[in-house]
Amino acid sequence: MKPEKVIEFLKITEKLKCNTRHSWTSTGRRESVAEHSFQLMVLAWSVKDEFPDIDIEKVMKMCLFHDFGEAITGDIPSFEKTTKDEKIEEEAVFKALEILPEEQRKELITLFEEMNDLNTKEAKLYKALDKMEAVIQHNEASLETWLPLEYELQFTYGEKETQEFSYTRELKDYVNKMTEKKIKGIE
Repeated sequence: MKPEKVIEFLKITEKLKCNTRHSWTSTGRRESVAEHSFQLMVLAWSVKDEFPDIDIEKVMKMCLFHDFGEAITGDIPSFEKTTKDEKIEEEAVFKALEILPEEQRKELITLFEEMNDLNTKEAKLYKALDKMEAVIQHNEASLETWLPLEYELQFTYGEKETQEFSYTRELKDYVNKMTEKKIKGIE
């Protein structure tokens, strides 16, 4: 890729460091979209041995780029995001990808289509881990940052997505226990 295109692409992705999410860190500041993507990639790498039949490199690539559109649109919490918001974000992604050389653009378009379709094991695993990372991060934050609806959401968020694999079900159960302890003040 030509240096000017690399810099143009990085100018977009740099906004992932600037745009904050609804989540808070353990130190009491808003988490950036980039930090979420990084932690999600670490989570995927950490569980790779649990999924020997899955292309973890592809899952990690999904984790890296899954919130790319939020560089342009910003983050909208899942409990507020509408179908219209999702469409706007999707359009932003495809517009931003136009700056990439054809081969790289095709690679990412194919990846985004696979993530959206959720028909492959890789896409299903990335989605389950994405949901789990948000719940895990939420447990890292102070209860003072939680909205009233999040006490229930901690238990229901990602419940459906984690059912695909025995390991993600086990992880969800463990994180639910962490949430119970946090709410009871037994951290």
